[in-house]
Amino acid sequence: MSNGYMGKILWVDLSTESFKEEELPDEVYRKYIGGYGLATKLLYENLPPKTDPLGNEAVFGFFPGLLTGTPAPMTGRFMVAGKSPLTGTWGDSNCGGYFGPEIKKCGYDAILIKGKANNPKYISIIEGEKKIIDASDLWGVDAIETEAKIKEKHGNVQVACIGQAGEKLSLISGIVNDKGRIAGRSGFGALMGSKKLKAIVLKGDKKVNVANNDALIQATKEYNDGINSATIGAIQSYKTLGTTFGNVVSWAIGDTPVKNWGGVKEDFPQERVNKIAGEAIEPYKEKSYGCFSCPVQCGAILKIPDLGIEEEHRPEYETCASFGHLLLNDDLNSIFIVNDLCNRAGIDTISTGTAIAFAIECYENGLLTKDETDGLELKWGNSEAIVELTKKIINREGFGDVLADGVKVAVEKLGKGEEYAMHCGGQEPGMHSPKYYKSLGASFAFDPTPGRHTSASLDMLVQGPLIKPNGLFEGIGLPKRFKRPGDDRSEAEKIVAAIWQFTCSVGLCEFAYFLQKYPLFELINAVTGWDMTPDEALTIGRRIQTLRQAFTLREGIKIMEQKLPERIIGVDYVEDYKGYCEKMGWNPENGYPLKETLEELELGFVIKDLY
Repeated sequence: MSNGYMGKILWVDLSTESFKEEELPDEVYRKYIGGYGLATKLLYENLPPKTDPLGNEAVFGFFPGLLTGTPAPMTGRFMVAGKSPLTGTWGDSNCGGYFGPEIKKCGYDAILIKGKANNPKYISIIEGEKKIIDASDLWGVDAIETEAKIKEKHGNVQVACIGQAGEKLSLISGIVNDKGRIAGRSGFGALMGSKKLKAIVLKGDKKVNVANNDALIQATKEYNDGINSATIGAIQSYKTLGTTFGNVVSWAIGDTPVKNWGGVKEDFPQERVNKIAGEAIEPYKEKSYGCFSCPVQCGAILKIPDLGIEEEHRPEYETCASFGHLLLNDDLNSIFIVNDLCNRAGIDTISTGTAIAFAIECYENGLLTKDETDGLELKWGNSEAIVELTKKIINREGFGDVLADGVKVAVEKLGKGEEYAMHCGGQEPGMHSPKYYKSLGASFAFDPTPGRHTSASLDMLVQGPLIKPNGLFEGIGLPKRFKRPGDDRSEAEKIVAAIWQFTCSVGLCEFAYFLQKYPLFELINAVTGWDMTPDEALTIGRRIQTLRQAFTLREGIKIMEQKLPERIIGVDYVEDYKGYCEKMGWNPENGYPLKETLEELELGFVIKDLY
């Protein structure tokens, strides 16, 4: 009997309205773990090269981590994965809440979806009974209201659904669960919308088998005790303000982009930043919110009476930065409004804010007229115009339709403004600067899923215990001189890339990297009964990253030709990446994994595709 994983996956064909279960051998889990590790294996083998991501043949899926569904702390994450309709590359989007564990409770390690429905449908898997149900009455309903209506009908279920943006095939739309937690990046809302799939509804009663429950509970208790007893530092910041503690801190250190990445701190001074600080949001907090198995509870549910908002997830740092600092907007109420709008519509706030920043800069520099913007005066900090343009983007109304697929497509539609279009390979970058976190340059430009701050970026992930003498994970350390260009830095980038892919596949939340020592291998071995070692974990991580890389290359993407916008660049990110490639066993001139590397990582099946 398997431990930690359920041993099977579910295929759903919307064209034939059929379900098929597939059992996977134990060795697949040992090699690919779960989450997007398992996704890389399954999608590489089942998605034909050059498939239109919005076409009938497209396949995508939902993948909980190996430890998701167990008490292991901070492992409630799941991945949505497939070919990104936004970038044409490998796409993945990480999300929390309670939907991921419910996949396991339904008995599966993945739910993969192919084909297209003729009219709106939702997938229902409730206590073993699988159905594809008409969703015509839900089409056009926002994501939060959709979840409410489904729960009225089915009771206490978990729901992942799309809002209006996904239905309208916005390439910057995402998938919503838990009333506003969003798998927002890579454009999977559009992929779901293209299949006329409104929602997936889950309720299961199966338990994840555990090899050594006593060891699991002991390691979990010790970790959680450390979190609960912390009164200062990063742990307390996350527990009280969540990611919004970065609204001021990240700005202060020069990390937060200002004025469409072209400004400086003085353009958005302290007194204005303070108006949208985490402390300014705190009075609206009704209660804390946390994902499954998380002792930190970094989220919050807000109530804003003056706006008539009874319940709303606290806007994350990324939302505050993309609609605040990036737009020189210090109107906190407008950020509450757009956060609610975007959560309901299921649209990525990073991309939406960046699209508006692009439009404002074009307008300010005379490239757009008031007639072209539907009469909106797109000035820096004009919060009323920002809210109205957000609505237009969501509804693909007028000028909003120009921006609804991100800035790269907007430039193609307008035939102008390229110098103001901040994107990396088609995806708007996260709200962290490569001028501060220098390794982000290579991550933004060259990761198999470009433009992501939640990728294996060395300088971001060494803020916490990873670089301390006893490390974040037992047995994994970094070379002493990793901060200097050279061999040690490239080796550190390889190690961080490998362990990041591994922990994402386990289901571990990124924030664990910033808190305290994490009993990673104790938990994995207690749950699975394996004897997983740090060396094996690093090999698995390299395997997953190399297969993600191969997927993007197989799609015809010339990774090394992807360039960052000039105003984003910090260091020589190309040379940085070449050193990393050499350590990974990839050709530093084009990013192709070497044949011997593919053989070493047991990825020989890739050779025919790349060579």
